[in-house]
Amino acid sequence: AVYLALGINLEGEKELLGLWMNETEGAKFWLSVFNDLKNRGVEDCFIACVDGLKGLPEAIEAVFPKTQVQLCIVHKVRGSLKYVPWKERKAVAADLRAIYGAATLLEAEQALERFSARWDDKYPAIAPSWRADWQRLTVFFDYPTEIRKVVYTTNAIESLNYSMRKVLKNRGAFPNDESIMKLMFMGLRNVAKKWTRPIRDWKAALNQFVILYGDRVPN
Repeated sequence: AVYLALGINLEGEKELLGLWMNETEGAKFWLSVFNDLKNRGVEDCFIACVDGLKGLPEAIEAVFPKTQVQLCIVHKVRGSLKYVPWKERKAVAADLRAIYGAATLLEAEQALERFSARWDDKYPAIAPSWRADWQRLTVFFDYPTEIRKVVYTTNAIESLNYSMRKVLKNRGAFPNDESIMKLMFMGLRNVAKKWTRPIRDWKAALNQFVILYGDRVPN
């Protein structure tokens, strides 16, 4: 598989930080990725939104110990709904939305308890999974509601992945790994031409970062 890392710089602009090909993933692989980023000039990272890949949060925290790691809420919801038959997915999704859509962390905790009371008998794996990841699922509650979606979803990288799949889908085979990387590099260059504006609500987010992170935000 080819793995991508997408960053948002201090201007609110997207930057592709790199792409890596590997047969397996795990803590050792992800550690090499983040050491590579650090060696190439990434000095700091305020928040990393990740999709829960094995060893990924721990690798980030090892290389960038001040980084807050936020697990993607969208991925967490999808993972939870895989236990639920179609006829009840709408109801379960609504109760999960009450958790991450809460105004405060306390209200989110109360919503999780209500979810647990209602659904544990039918779907005993869901609530314990949220509790196990709670610390990394709730980082976004440190921020005001208008920028929480900037923090808690990997939508930007998902959109990029979708664009790359479109580049690859009509090609059934490649002579070697280098040919894949070349094709993806050219595809990424074309996608990046569209990144001409800061992400939505970036100014509000940046002002929050200044308050929260102080000297870590360069002038």
